[in-house]
Amino acid sequence: MFNEADLTALFITVKLAVITTIILLVMGTPVAWWLAKSRWRFKFIFEAIVALPLVLPPTVLGFYLLVALGPDGPIGSTMGFLGAEPLAFTFTGLVIGSVIYSMPFVIQPLQNAFAAIGQRPLDVAATLGASPLDRFFTVAIPLARPGFFTAAVLGFAHTIGEFGVVLMIGGNIPGETQVVSIAIYDHVESLEYANAHWLSATLMLLAFVLLIAVYAVNRKLTYKSGYGL
Repeated sequence: MFNEADLTALFITVKLAVITTIILLVMGTPVAWWLAKSRWRFKFIFEAIVALPLVLPPTVLGFYLLVALGPDGPIGSTMGFLGAEPLAFTFTGLVIGSVIYSMPFVIQPLQNAFAAIGQRPLDVAATLGASPLDRFFTVAIPLARPGFFTAAVLGFAHTIGEFGVVLMIGGNIPGETQVVSIAIYDHVESLEYANAHWLSATLMLLAFVLLIAVYAVNRKLTYKSGYGL
């Protein structure tokens, strides 16, 4: 079964995924709304930036984050000037890397959900005297709930499965930055296949359950929409 180090890695992984998902939902919601509703001709540049982690090798992203957050990097040197420790090889550094790497998995579902709402419900609310902020919170967000659910699940699941980025920026410090994916790699290198199996099976089961939840909720909402229930 799991030893103490494995349980600690599981705890760190879940903690990282929860914090990353919350940050991305808070920060990504206004970004997704702007991307869905803006008619700026150069909006595609920001869409490309959001989607960049999808095509960029994780080690490349992790390397540049390591350079930026390290003691000689722009962010790391600024932290040192302010009397704080560099963020590389810390849990905070893991969070920063995870937020950037999982960004498209949260923002893109939210953007699609906001775009699917259309303009009519917002215009109707406007005719009833709702301000833009009221329309956003009372009309757009409730109608985009399936997108929020999908974004949260995908962001959480993607963060749990990270390897390259977290290894580059967090290293492999047991009890601090060692997540499950790295612990599995360590077990395999040490020929501890039983331990690797338990951790791998746990991640596989968790990912499968999360995907089932996404498809079940989407199917239920599609059924209600189709039958007007």
